[in-house]
Amino acid sequence: MNIRLRFVNRSNDCGNSEVVLFQRDVMPEFNEFAIAWKVIRYCGRDCFHPFEYATDIEVALGDEHGNFSPRVAAPAGARFAIDPLPSGRGRLAPDTADAAGGDVEVVNRLTRGAVNVNAFCAGRLIAAKHAVAPGQKAVFRFTPALWIAVASQVQESHALNAAVLSSANTLLPLAGVAAADIVMTGGGTGADAQPFGFALEQVERR
Repeated sequence: MNIRLRFVNRSNDCGNSEVVLFQRDVMPEFNEFAIAWKVIRYCGRDCFHPFEYATDIEVALGDEHGNFSPRVAAPAGARFAIDPLPSGRGRLAPDTADAAGGDVEVVNRLTRGAVNVNAFCAGRLIAAKHAVAPGQKAVFRFTPALWIAVASQVQESHALNAAVLSSANTLLPLAGVAAADIVMTGGGTGADAQPFGFALEQVERR
């Protein structure tokens, strides 16, 4: 299910700030950082940037060399297994069992070798579980929501640092939303500067 969104800059910033959108896994692991799903740059005052967010998730395997397996649709409750190919490399395939609740699970059934499991939303990396060892599983659980913040020196598909995650960021609940504007306000310089703020406007419900 795709949600049509528009980032609208109504702030006193003239496009100098970078805006990052990301999702927080409901089941984060120790030392796991959120991924910069989308970064908006150079959007001037009173300008807008359209994009789509999808509630449908895809998963794929990855390795330390930057290689990825084909992506597989992963609806809530889906469970996948990583089985060995004759070459010894892993193959991602649906499992006969279902995942608990609305989770997405990927079980490593290789006899040796850890794997990276990646989750994609609308074609962009949104979460990753690194070094999933044989016998262990990667578990993802998402809610229809995005977090948004003003940041600097961030790159799409890269982990956000602790400074971004601990700074002021705003939750945008998207359950039941078909389309909406994400409006940024605040900013400026000197004594008149205000904190940046974000709000959903022009919301169309399903």
